[in-house]
Amino acid sequence: MKNIDNCKAAAVIIPQMIKNIFLLSVILLLTVVFVMPSFADILVIKVDGVVNPVMSEFITRQIDEAEKARSEALVINLDTPGGLDTSMRSIVKRITASEVPVAVYVSPGGARAASAGVFITLSAHIAAMAPGTNIGAAHPVGIGEKMDKTMAEKAVNDAAAYIKTIAGKHGRNAEWAEKAVRESVSITEEEALKLKVIDLIAPDIKTLLEKIDRVTVDTAAGEKTINTKGVNVRYGEMGIRYKILDFISDPNVAYLLMLLGFYGLFFELTSPGAIFPGVFGAICLILAFYSFQTLPVNYAGLLLIVLAIILFILEIKITSFGLLTIGGIISMTIGSLMLFESPLPFLKVSLKVVLPAVIITALFFFLTVSLAVKAYRRKPVTGVEGLVGLEGTAKTDVHNEGLVFVHGETWKAWSDEPMKAGEKVVVEKVDGLKLKVRRS
Repeated sequence: MKNIDNCKAAAVIIPQMIKNIFLLSVILLLTVVFVMPSFADILVIKVDGVVNPVMSEFITRQIDEAEKARSEALVINLDTPGGLDTSMRSIVKRITASEVPVAVYVSPGGARAASAGVFITLSAHIAAMAPGTNIGAAHPVGIGEKMDKTMAEKAVNDAAAYIKTIAGKHGRNAEWAEKAVRESVSITEEEALKLKVIDLIAPDIKTLLEKIDRVTVDTAAGEKTINTKGVNVRYGEMGIRYKILDFISDPNVAYLLMLLGFYGLFFELTSPGAIFPGVFGAICLILAFYSFQTLPVNYAGLLLIVLAIILFILEIKITSFGLLTIGGIISMTIGSLMLFESPLPFLKVSLKVVLPAVIITALFFFLTVSLAVKAYRRKPVTGVEGLVGLEGTAKTDVHNEGLVFVHGETWKAWSDEPMKAGEKVVVEKVDGLKLKVRRS
């Protein structure tokens, strides 16, 4: 009877235990997912260089990732001389629409947030700078086109209104921000803090995170208090794809890629079937044209470079005594200097790149022309044409007909004057399988 009672009790208790364990597991799971904040992290990314579409895409993707991971904050470690207005506005829009607090930290010492970098810094929920950094000089410049007085005034007014809106939204000094646009003023981190352009100064990321702990900011999803204590810090970097795209977006690299593309296609056209030069040249040109869409290209300069290549090629076909080559050198030099039209030095081709490129290109085509002329003038060494000019020996008397020994072979021959057997002869002409010879 006892065994029966025990079995009945077990039949009641065991299902109840299973039910309780299941409910406890569900509660723990929901707590981990929705309640416990300690699993959140802080994402830190580093961006330096020109503000371009590559930087814009990278920052946008990182904000998306931070939102998806429900990060406590995203820190952008910034160092930039400025860049494209369209890319800057894209970054500012994404920061403004971010549900995760975004901190822009101008560092390390010696870094700057100039031009477009000022807009990006002021748009952040938290703006910070490291010792020895500076911010400012946000005056708009004409990139890719020359602006007259009216257009320049419109651009300045538009940029001034935009930066005042950004600064005002986060309670920063809108008056100084307008001066940065209209007067290109630039200040140090100490001055920026005193003028309320930024929120704080921090020597490193660790100190920055300590200072922003428990700070409440207004994000697109509402007010959020940042918690940095005990939170894991995760560092994000540009992948190989972004690094390659950013590298080829450099004006000097884009210029060299274009030249290499022209060289590759030239080799393929002059030596059909080589395949590799053609494929290599096509890839370089595609990469160059990708870069051109992110740079202020002056198409007059591009056409002058194409004209220079055409003149170099024509030098091979036409005897111009070097005039075409000289014209090509002048056209390529001027075109290279005009290729990227911008007052900003980081959006122009360096003269240190242009001069060697022009000289190497001119030497390349000069050597090509020289080799082509030599090949044209060289005496044939194979086939029947190669027999003309060779010396041999008359095996029989030769006049209207006879036999000669030339190039290790016996040939039928004739001559305009009689020759005795054993005399040295020279081949003058080849007619089928018969040679015309003369005395050596």
